Amino acid sequence: MAARTPAAAAAASSFLRSVPPRNAAGRLAWFLGGASAASSDAGIGSGEFVAWHNGGGILHRAASVDPTAVVEAGAVVHSGAVLGKDVVVASGAVVGPSVSVGQSTKIWYNVVLSNCSVGEFCTIHNGSCIGQDGFGFFVGEDGQVKKKPQMLHARIGDHVEIGANTCIDRGSWRDTVIGDETKIDNLVQIGHNVVIGKCCMICGQVGIAGSATLGDYVTLGGRVAIRDHVSIASKVRLAANSSVTKDIQKPGDYGGFPAVPINEWRRQTANLRMFSKKNGDRR
Repeated sequence: MAARTPAAAAAASSFLRSVPPRNAAGRLAWFLGGASAASSDAGIGSGEFVAWHNGGGILHRAASVDPTAVVEAGAVVHSGAVLGKDVVVASGAVVGPSVSVGQSTKIWYNVVLSNCSVGEFCTIHNGSCIGQDGFGFFVGEDGQVKKKPQMLHARIGDHVEIGANTCIDRGSWRDTVIGDETKIDNLVQIGHNVVIGKCCMICGQVGIAGSATLGDYVTLGGRVAIRDHVSIASKVRLAANSSVTKDIQKPGDYGGFPAVPINEWRRQTANLRMFSKKNGDRR
């Protein structure tokens, strides 16, 4: 068998570098780091992204990951990210550059984290997105819609639980903040610059517009809407489907559109029902 010439050997080596490896971790590292990053098991370690020993996910070499952290196959951790002790990053999740995740936090399937920090002992359920740009636009002098810069972060406290497909935008003029022990249901939208205190309960389909401020121990029923730049005092409870259009300065129960003290809302509802019946009888 004739020996290969140096040119043939170089061509063969180039071909092997262009072929994705067979194992899943190697293929993803090859895709993220370029063909030369993962042409073989040894080659996986030569690129910017490497396979993680605990779970089979992919890490950037510049990430800081505790040895006890689990990064499952199909998850990606980018440069500058920090994962603490016993963190779990499930398949399909993406931890973006410069994101920090505290001890024992669980990041479940298809979660995307960017421009944010997440505290200790948190749970972020499937499909949630934290730290993306807020909805900030204005019409310029030329009549074109222009985007306001969204340059700050989202800060998630300790022992926070965030439901599936919930979105929390990063800040523009102040960081978006979620306080310790706050629990957030599925399908909640929290706009940029929102500050939420500790031990709040936020039910499904709530929408909180940008720059709103909520105190501690606030409870929002399902589908509550809060307009931008509104402040809500601590220990306020809002009935489902309420809409907050101005500041609420005293603790208590509120409901209606616009939201008023709960007893006033009940009287409004009763009076409207009685008025409707009287008008029906006249007809």
